[in-house]
Formats: sequence, structure tokens, C-alpha cells
Amino acid sequence: MDYIPEIALILVNWNGYAFTRACLLSLEEVPSPKFHVILVDNGSKEKEGIRLREEFTHLHLIETEENLGFAGGNNVGLRYALKQGYSYVVLLNNDTLVSPNFLEEMLACMVQQPGCGVVQPLILFPHDPKKIWSAGGSWNAFLGKAKTLGDRDEVATCNFPSSSLDWATGCCMLVSKEAITQAGLLDEQYFAYFEDVEWSLRIRKAGFSLALAKQALIYHEAGAASKKQHPEGTLQAPVFYYHVRNQFFLLRQLGLYQAIPYHLLRFVGWGTYFLFRGRRKKLTAVSKGILHGLSQRLTPQIK
Repeated sequence: MDYIPEIALILVNWNGYAFTRACLLSLEEVPSPKFHVILVDNGSKEKEGIRLREEFTHLHLIETEENLGFAGGNNVGLRYALKQGYSYVVLLNNDTLVSPNFLEEMLACMVQQPGCGVVQPLILFPHDPKKIWSAGGSWNAFLGKAKTLGDRDEVATCNFPSSSLDWATGCCMLVSKEAITQAGLLDEQYFAYFEDVEWSLRIRKAGFSLALAKQALIYHEAGAASKKQHPEGTLQAPVFYYHVRNQFFLLRQLGLYQAIPYHLLRFVGWGTYFLFRGRRKKLTAVSKGILHGLSQRLTPQIK
């Protein structure tokens, strides 16, 4: 592309200085002067945002007083970007590294498809770049089940989706201003997990398509903020709480009540496994996720 419109690129940092710094260094290799980094420091304990701005003076820093989650942190950046009049916004996880042409490829994909509102790159594992972390997502409306396409497939042999995506991962997505204006912001009640699925489905409902730019490559550490070695394994208990709770939030929002027994059975299976493995924190997290997901009042969508 000869012309690249101005883009706001949002990075949310929460106690992840090393990952965010590495991501920003990779972004410096992107040869476009037309994107601007908005760093949302999402209540980090050590004021990491200030430290990062001292090193990367070109970025715009916004600090929150508390951790607003993935949805809330990105919405802070989205509101600022919309107020500034950016034509496109990129949400990018801070635990990623990007290839120099990723942005140009995503933009080319979007402008070549009228009606496209969201583009996702091909996301690979950094320590095994021949394998795919995500090539987009499909959605089974009857079961209310979101599936990641290409998960751990070899790039060379993957059958990439030939049509538009059902949903795009919040790990990295290019979104048009029009799609955001029509569909609204991320649902902050989700905090983290499934907010990207819900947002994607809402953007599709507003009349926009979602696409995969398979020539745009980024590399994702996957769950850096939620991984920590402890007696119950690598993933922390809140991951299971939000996953379970938000799955039921999504089913209720979409009126997919026929899918509730299927997921209830799945999560009871998770709880049974954690019970026999003695992982009480995770068992409690799953149990609370089921209870809250089925009983908490759903808040109105944010515009």
C-alpha cells in the first residue's frame, strides 16, 4: 500500500514490563510512520508505564488507578483513539512480537474487502513459529461454542478459512472506526476472556465482516499475564473463574439457553478433575464461575 491511514495501536500493560518492552521494540521495526502507540498502564504496581514512556518517548501513556481487565483497559485506549479521530484501531497484546509488514498486510486485507470491519493476523508461537496459535475463530451457534481455527496446526499444511471469520481474537485485531461506532465498545463486565468473541459477534450483527490476513504474522507468548508457577499448576485460578463465568454470560446475552446444559456438563467435568487432583482453588474458581455466570445480572452494552 502506498498510503497508510493514521492508526492508533493500543497496548495494555499490567505488571508486564519485560513483555511490553519487547513488543514495543518489535514495533519499532514496522516501517510505517502513520501509526501511533497508546500505552494503557492498567494499574501496574511499579508504575511501569512511566518507565516505558521514558524509554519509548513517542508513545502516548494513559494510566489507570486499578486493573480494569482486558476489556476495560482496551476501552480506555479506544475512547481516546475515537476522540482523536483515528480511522483504525489495533488492539495488540503486550506479550506479542510483530513482523515488520504485519500492519500493512492487515490494512491491505481490509481495504480489499468492502464491508470488512475487523482483520486478524496469523498468530504463531514464538518458540515454535512453524505452528499456529490462531488463524481466527469459528462459532457454533447451537452449542454456543467458540473454536480457535488452526490451533497448533503446522503453517505449511493448515487449511486456512476460505471465507470470513466468525470471530477474531483480541490478541491482535485491526478494527475500523465505523465498526466500533456501530457496534460499541468491548463489554467491560467480561473483564477478561470471551470479550473478543462477544465483540466480534456484535460487530458481525452490525453488518461488518471479519477477515484473516494470513500474510500478516505476529508471535504470541499466550497468557503471559496469567501464568505463574504454583502448587496447582501454571494457570492461575482466576483464569478458570472468568472462562466459566463469561461462557455463561455469552450464552445468556445471545439467548442460547439450549447450550447451557452442554457447558454445565463440561465445567462439572473440570471441577471433578480438580477435586481428584486436590486443586481446591481451581475447584472453587470453577464453582463460583458457574454460580455467577448463571445468576449475575447482565449490564447493558457500552456505546
